[in-house]
Amino acid sequence: MHRSKGEEEDYWNSSQFKAFTFDDDEDDFTKLRESRLAVNSIKLTDDDEDDVEKVNWSGEPVGSISWLVGETSALSNQKTDFPKVSSESSLNKSGSGLSLSALFRGKSSRGSYPNFSDSVSEPSSRLFAPELRRPRADYKDFVGDLSPEEMVQRLQQGKSVGMERFRSLQDKMLLLDFAVNGNDGNAITAVLIFLKRTLSKEVLFRELESRQTALRHFIHFLTETHEQRLLLDLLRALGRVEDAALLQYKEHLAISDENKKRDFLKSCISLPFSLEDAALVQDHFTLLERQIIIEAADSQAEKSGKVEVFQNFPRKASILNMPMITTLYYCVYYHYCEPEGTYSSPSNLRQTFKISDKQFFVTCLSALSKLRSWTDVDSLFQSRSWLGFSRKKSPLSFSRVVDVLHKNSAPTHVLAQYVALVEDSELRLSLAQKHKCHDIVINTFRDLKDRQMLVQYQTKVDPGSNEDCKIKDLLNNSIRWKN
Repeated sequence: MHRSKGEEEDYWNSSQFKAFTFDDDEDDFTKLRESRLAVNSIKLTDDDEDDVEKVNWSGEPVGSISWLVGETSALSNQKTDFPKVSSESSLNKSGSGLSLSALFRGKSSRGSYPNFSDSVSEPSSRLFAPELRRPRADYKDFVGDLSPEEMVQRLQQGKSVGMERFRSLQDKMLLLDFAVNGNDGNAITAVLIFLKRTLSKEVLFRELESRQTALRHFIHFLTETHEQRLLLDLLRALGRVEDAALLQYKEHLAISDENKKRDFLKSCISLPFSLEDAALVQDHFTLLERQIIIEAADSQAEKSGKVEVFQNFPRKASILNMPMITTLYYCVYYHYCEPEGTYSSPSNLRQTFKISDKQFFVTCLSALSKLRSWTDVDSLFQSRSWLGFSRKKSPLSFSRVVDVLHKNSAPTHVLAQYVALVEDSELRLSLAQKHKCHDIVINTFRDLKDRQMLVQYQTKVDPGSNEDCKIKDLLNNSIRWKN
């Protein structure tokens, strides 16, 4: 579009913009240049870099008001003090070493950036460098670009991941399936913790029921972290009522008060145990209930000082929460002669808890030997035949009886009674020599007609003793020796 010369002059004269002329002193460019010179006059030194506008990472010009406010607030949070400038001194004072550019960009008045030593020696001056962001690939798992399979692979590599982006049940189950297929226990546990946090327990239990490997991991995880309540709900939801009952029964281990533990065990009797486990739980409750009664009575009797056995053999520990055999040993030790109708009677315990004859015999033998009650020990072996003859009989072999008596420091004459009852001649001779039952050894060599062994054994007895005299009489006797 062409305009005539007159129209162009009218346009420029009527418009708010004026044409540019080099000799017009009052044009906008001249005013802008003068304004810039006025700003530059604030600086004490010339800086060629002032002609280049600098911006920060957010795009704001360095030195702008918004930038200054942001930097000031950031520094105030870090409790960093700017150098104080006196209001009495002007900015264009020649002796000052500061400038606006130095204040905003951390430069010295000489136009050079401060070195490391300057920044250390002058705490008021700081170098502020923007933090460089890491590559986007490092944040891939946080921005949601990973598939469930890739997420599990990163878990197996030990990298940190964020699984919160998987919100649908299908994606969460894919995570679990890939973790299980990878045979990595740590990855499976990590996914299970995520599912436990983000799914309701009903949904989680239903999904785990068809995934036995993950289910076993989850049960082990709950066991290790002692989340008994959640584990109990899981077992009940799976229909494993016996396992749930046993888990609930194990809670008695955390109860320290005996009366509360007894009441808890009583409540466990009604749980759906198997027949064998139900009998054991019943026995546990009955035993603890009886131990509480015996402990209270014996503690009072010991304090009174009227019971001789407690004075001669003071109790070293409480009977509470002890095993069955220990309780039987205790009752034999302190209540052996009590009638069968009392709670502390060994015979009552034997009947109530169906203790076998062999176990009852061994426990009584050990306890009575410890008491050195040899008469009661002998009574354990008394048995009558149908013809009325009495003889010694034991559910244990007599060699085992000798060992038990020896461990409880039985004297030689007691040991000799039971060594003589050993049927095997070689074993009997070996035990007699071991425990120095001289009469048994001498009689055995006599029966074997072994003169040389008898002469050799004579060197092991004390000269002039009864055993020595007996050997001499046998050697002088007219016996047909084999050697």
